[in-house]
Amino acid sequence: MTSAQQRAELQRRIWQIANDVRGAVDGWDFKQYVLGTLFYRFISENFARYIEADDESVNYAKLDDKVITPEIKDDAIKTKGYFIYPSQLFVNIAESANTNESLNTDLAKIFAEIEASASGYPSEQDIKGLFADFDTTSNRLGNTVKDKNTRLAAVIKGVASLEFSDFHGSKIDLFGDAYEFLISNYAANAGKSGGEFFTPTHVSKLIALLALHKQTSVNKIYDPACGSGSLLLQAKKHFDDHIVEEGFFGQELNHTTYNLARMNMFLHNVNYDKFNIQLGDTLINPHFGSDKPFDAIVSNPPYSVKWKGSDDPTLINDERFAPAGVLAPKSKADFAFVLHALSYLSSKGRAAIVCFPGIFYRGGAEQKIRQYLVDNNYVETIISLAPNLFFGTTIAVTILVLAKNKSNTDIQFIDASDLFKKETNNNVLTDNEDENNPGHIQQIMRVFDSKANIDHFTRSVPYPEIVTKEYNLSVSTYVEPKDTREVIDIGQLNDEIETTVEKINQLRADINTIVAEIES
Repeated sequence: MTSAQQRAELQRRIWQIANDVRGAVDGWDFKQYVLGTLFYRFISENFARYIEADDESVNYAKLDDKVITPEIKDDAIKTKGYFIYPSQLFVNIAESANTNESLNTDLAKIFAEIEASASGYPSEQDIKGLFADFDTTSNRLGNTVKDKNTRLAAVIKGVASLEFSDFHGSKIDLFGDAYEFLISNYAANAGKSGGEFFTPTHVSKLIALLALHKQTSVNKIYDPACGSGSLLLQAKKHFDDHIVEEGFFGQELNHTTYNLARMNMFLHNVNYDKFNIQLGDTLINPHFGSDKPFDAIVSNPPYSVKWKGSDDPTLINDERFAPAGVLAPKSKADFAFVLHALSYLSSKGRAAIVCFPGIFYRGGAEQKIRQYLVDNNYVETIISLAPNLFFGTTIAVTILVLAKNKSNTDIQFIDASDLFKKETNNNVLTDNEDENNPGHIQQIMRVFDSKANIDHFTRSVPYPEIVTKEYNLSVSTYVEPKDTREVIDIGQLNDEIETTVEKINQLRADINTIVAEIES
C-alpha cells in the first residue's frame, strides 16, 4: 500500500469511527472526544518512544509505575513538557476499556495528572488545560455512568484500532494528517462556525508561501487569530524545519479552539518549547508584545466582527492603531486585525492576511486606513480569490500582503477569481501537478514573484494612480476582467435578419392567397 493509499484508508476509517461511536450526539458537540482521544494516544506513544530511546529491551508500557525515579520524571518533563506513567498510557487504558466500570473517572484523573505534571516547569502554560474540553462527566456521553463508559470505550477502541505504521517513518505525519483531516471534516459539517476555526489546507499553503516567499529563514511565525493552528502549521509542513528559528506563536479567543491549536502543535511534532499559543482577545488584550517583531505573519481573522473600537477612548492611543489616526469601525474590526499584524511585522518580513473584500472599497474610517497603508508603502499585493473556497461562506475573499521593505511604490493586483476546481460542496485551489501544468497555487506564486503585468490577470499599479482612485484597493478597479461574451458579426446578423424578413413576407403572401381562395 502506497503512502497516499495508506493515508486515504486511514482517513476513511477514522471518519467512520467518529460517526459510528457518536450515536445520536451531534458531530460538532462530539468532536472533542474523538480529537482528544487521538491526541491522548499520540502523546502516550510519543512519550513511550522517548523513554525507550530505541532500546528494544525496554517496553515502557509494561513497567511498574514504582520504578520511575524522581530524576527520570524531572528529566522527561524538562524535555517533553509533561509526564505519563506506564499505567496511564493509552495502550493500557484501551486494553481494559470495555470492562472498566470507572473508565470515565479514571480518564479524568489521568488527564488531570498529565497536566499537573508540568506544574512549576517551563511547559506549564503549554500543558495546562489541554484536556479541559474532554469532559468525561458530560451528559453528551450518556445519562448514566454506564452509558458514558460505553461510549468512551467505543471511542478509545476505535482510535486504538487505527494503524499508523512505523512511528519513525510515516507515523508522525499520519497522526498530524489524521488530526487535520478530522478538524477539516468537522469544519465542513459545522456550517458558518466551521470557517472560524479552520482554514482549508490549500488556502493555508498559499498564505504560507506568500508570507515566507524568498525568506531562507525567519525568526518566528505568528497568527493573531490562529484558530486550530492550521495556518501556522503549513509553514512547518511545506518548508524545512530550520526555516522557523524560534517557533510558532498564536492567539485565539475561543477556549475550545485554543486547546485544539495546542494539541495540533504536539501532533505535528512541534515540541512545547517551539510554540506559544495564548488565549484571549487579540485586539483588546494582545499577547507577544515583547516577542515582536515577527518575520512572517499569517492570518485568517473573523470577517467583519464587532469590537470596542471608539467605545474605548484608550485604543486610539494604542501603538498598533495610533499611526493610522483612526480606528476601524465598531461594527467591522477587519482593519483592526490588519493594523495589529502590521505593528507586529518586522522590517524584512511579510504578512499575508485573508480579508473581507468590502474593506478595500468602502469609505469612512476604512478609506483613511487604506490611505495610511498606501502612503507609507506597506501594501505589496492584493489577491482576489474564487468564491466558495472556505467553510461556512461562499464569499470570494481577498488576500492582503503587507511588507515593510518594498523596493518601489507600486501595488500589485492579482485577479485569481477564475482559478479554482469544483470539488464536492466547495471550490479548491489545486497544487502543482507538473512543470508544464502548474496548479492554481503555483500560478499565483509565479506572478507574485515576477510582478509582471498580464492582461485580465495581474497588474502592478503606480502609487499616483491609486491616489487618483481615492485609495480604492479593489482588484476589479485595476485588473480588467476578460470579456467572455460571444463576439457577434454584425454583417452576418443583418444578412440573417434580412433573410428571415423575406421568409416572413413570403409566408404572409402565401397565407393571403389561401384565405382569398377560401373566401371565393
